[in-house]
Amino acid sequence: MQDAGLIERFVRKKTVWRGRAVDFRVDTVRLPNGKLATREYLDHPGAVGVVPLLPDRRVVMVRQYRHPVREVTLELPAGKLDARESPLSCVRRELKEETGYTARRIAPLLQYWPTPAFANEILHMYVAEGLKAGKMDTDEDEFLECVTLPLKKALELVRRGEIRDSKTVIGLLACSVWKRLY
Repeated sequence: MQDAGLIERFVRKKTVWRGRAVDFRVDTVRLPNGKLATREYLDHPGAVGVVPLLPDRRVVMVRQYRHPVREVTLELPAGKLDARESPLSCVRRELKEETGYTARRIAPLLQYWPTPAFANEILHMYVAEGLKAGKMDTDEDEFLECVTLPLKKALELVRRGEIRDSKTVIGLLACSVWKRLY
């Protein structure tokens, strides 16, 4: 495949805002036709998500308030990578913090860009099995409720549009297809 007519060449970057979790950048690029253009995007360190599966095909999820959409959501446990943290270490940490569970087996499902048009975030999705319950250890500013429900019920909530969080939709669908659990 010839991509030369599509590729934009990086010229310079400008960070316009630095946050605790993400930065916002405006890069100047040279277009395939030689003209200059700007690209505004969120600079993100990456994140993980996990589908924690119990032996009876129930999935462990979290309910939490999400300020940008002003709703309580039902989501898979997930979190942002810390500096120099591996995705596997991050998924183990987030699973324990958000649900209290630890897992004997954690396997990768897929990696994807949630919104490549305006963010460089990559999300590493895993499945966790051999779960052992424990005590949640949420961050100081994190208020979560851990819930379990049958995978089939979670997939029905996706179909009805009641679960709209992308990592949760993708993780549940990928798990049901690749693990043949539906």
